[in-house]
Amino acid sequence: MVPEYIRRSLAEDGFADWVAQLDRLDETFFSEDNHGDYARWRQALDRLPRLQQCTASFDRPAVTVSGEGADEARLSRALQQLKPWRKGPYQVNQVYIDSEWRSDWKWQRIEPHLASLKDRKVLDVGCGNGYHCWRMLAQQPQLVLGIDPSMLFNLQFRAMQHFIRDDRVHLLPLGVQDMPDNMQCFDTVFSMGVLYHRRSPIDHLLQLRGLLKPGGELCLETLVIDGVAGQVLLPESRYARMNNVWFLPSAPELCRWITRCGFSNTRVVDINRTSVDEQRSTDWMQFESLAQSLDPADTTRTIEGYPAPTRAVVIAKG
Repeated sequence: MVPEYIRRSLAEDGFADWVAQLDRLDETFFSEDNHGDYARWRQALDRLPRLQQCTASFDRPAVTVSGEGADEARLSRALQQLKPWRKGPYQVNQVYIDSEWRSDWKWQRIEPHLASLKDRKVLDVGCGNGYHCWRMLAQQPQLVLGIDPSMLFNLQFRAMQHFIRDDRVHLLPLGVQDMPDNMQCFDTVFSMGVLYHRRSPIDHLLQLRGLLKPGGELCLETLVIDGVAGQVLLPESRYARMNNVWFLPSAPELCRWITRCGFSNTRVVDINRTSVDEQRSTDWMQFESLAQSLDPADTTRTIEGYPAPTRAVVIAKG
């Protein structure tokens, strides 16, 4: 169910009918028909204890919740049932969720370059379990809406919302293609770790521009290669063991794409090679991770022989 606060805010922009449709989507999406593990995950949510006098902090590396009255062992067991936790970290009382990604490192690189989020309507496309959505609340936005089609990510978000209960932030089980065309609703739009999964990156950029209010800000992070304008890597099959990676442009070529799609003041604010300290296996994500995707004889290359993952952050004006 979309929180009433967000419902009213989107209705002001003319999207009351669309929000009403989302409530029906919620009823059909969260079911065993959509994922065989749903019943187990739902049971884990139901087992989460209530915390008394609960407080939350969004300006720390771990999104932190503390309160009284919880059985810590029960709390840990319930959250463990929602593994793997890929984005984080989170901390609920004494339970530290050490996620695969140190998503706080990415936020630390991005946040200094953003226009203030205070009183803004924000959309985070492909937000995972909403870690960055929570971090944005430290800047007092009007609302933060995350979208991600993964059921587990949505349920991990709901696990944290179970404790935090902040109606300014919500996550919807949608892809960007499910958003209304030319919405022009959001002051800031984030797309982080999405573009290289799109078979048509230009269409994705045009969708992002349609979601922004005129003059709004885009923050885009994606995989890039070293090179000049005009250079693009199209992996033959897999890239770093991922089979859904399509186009990896050079940073100058990425900026050219973004500008060609109607954005202005396009600028690269950070380029960073992903390290095995930032993305790794943990007790909360026990599958193989980045280290197993790199050539053990030359960690500057993937196991397929491509340049190791390097990510650029681009800021542009809509």
